[in-house]
Amino acid sequence: MHDASELVLARLPSGVPIRTTVHAYGEGRLVDGPDGPELDLPADGGPVIYAQAAQHGREVNGTAVLRRLHERLTGGSGGAPDAAALDGTLVTVPVADPLTFDRVSYTTPEPLDSTHSNMNRCWPGDDEGTLHERMAARLWSFASAADAIVDLHTGSPAMLTHTVYMRGDEECRSLAEAFGTDLLLAEAAGDEADAEWSERGFAGKLRVAATREGIPTITPELAHSREVVPEAVDAGLKGTLGVLRREGLLPGDPEPWDGTVARNHLGRVNAAESGLFTPERDLAVGDEVVDGERLGAVHDPTTFEPLQTATADRDGIVYSIARESTVTAGATLVGVAERLEE
Repeated sequence: MHDASELVLARLPSGVPIRTTVHAYGEGRLVDGPDGPELDLPADGGPVIYAQAAQHGREVNGTAVLRRLHERLTGGSGGAPDAAALDGTLVTVPVADPLTFDRVSYTTPEPLDSTHSNMNRCWPGDDEGTLHERMAARLWSFASAADAIVDLHTGSPAMLTHTVYMRGDEECRSLAEAFGTDLLLAEAAGDEADAEWSERGFAGKLRVAATREGIPTITPELAHSREVVPEAVDAGLKGTLGVLRREGLLPGDPEPWDGTVARNHLGRVNAAESGLFTPERDLAVGDEVVDGERLGAVHDPTTFEPLQTATADRDGIVYSIARESTVTAGATLVGVAERLEE
């Protein structure tokens, strides 16, 4: 069974509604409530999974993943539909933030939300708060009913596909393994995290807010923003099906995982000065590097003066490389994920 309903997330100053669509597959139904669609679950129903994409509007591969999943579940891809066979309920929102989607952007303009221009910094939201807080609160009414959450994101073209989960949470770790990317990044939170975690408002991420409410949540980063890349969509579809199998909505087990766990948000090599960055010619995502290894250089584009030799500050795996060569001081040049033995 499949239901779909228009969902009003908030309203612009002109009164124009900010709309998206919510889908429900399997045992749950979407019913009319006083403020729009609500999820109606059978008393003896199976587990509930919530999946969303495009919190950041330029990250479109997650949206394509949910379209492919929809085709599979409803028979639109030519095969037998699977939605009726779901032992539980899947809820999806293909475009979580229409404001950034329409602008092909990461954040909204300051006039729309000067407090939370990034939607993924204000979960679980506030139905009387800023524009993004109201949008998050509306989506939270669906996400908070879930037993597990997949928040699909997309990195840059020069980023190794990976899945982020809350470090130390075994349910989140198991969910990430079921999604199946070769690299898992364990992100510390709160007092165990570095200063950047609080400075950048990471406590307001959907994954963090939901995990703290006892809902295992993962953030797959599929790579390749702004364009639909078949390989990224294939990886996202395979991973989401793995989660549905792990949670028991589909029969079978996810494929056994045998990859690497590393730390998130550590090992970043940042620009000491603004200038033009040139990575080493043979540097690629997925490379193993060692402490002190040269990764590239920053030059003054007008005087040609070398400003910085970028080197790794630890052994690890290259998971991102800045390919937009004009960089400002403090920008990440190369991300190096440090392996964890856990």
